[in-house]
Amino acid sequence: QVQFVESGGGLVQPGGPLRLSCAASGSAFSTYVMDWYRQAPGKQRELVASISNGGTTSYADSVKGRFTISRDNAKNTVYLQMNSLKPEDTAVYLCNARSSWWSVPSGSWGQGTQVTVSS
Repeated sequence: QVQFVESGGGLVQPGGPLRLSCAASGSAFSTYVMDWYRQAPGKQRELVASISNGGTTSYADSVKGRFTISRDNAKNTVYLQMNSLKPEDTAVYLCNARSSWWSVPSGSWGQGTQVTVSS
């Protein structure tokens, strides 16, 4: 199974930016659809952003226009640039992989990286 290590989280003031990284194991990274999820305390895990192997992106309505997902296949890494952060963006952010847009996540869930938006 593909494994992931997320990093880049922290405490940021409302309106500020943060850039998350997710490093994946294995040699098939470039073939996957890569996803960023988030999970806030007491809430279900939410799909935030996705990027296909060809660079097509998709975003949850709650982050559209503020977050940008990108990938570097040479580094087996997917990024999430988060701008104009809001307190409601506070959550643990995790990444995973799918073989296609119509598949379920196929990797092992990592620890995630905590993002806290607060003044």
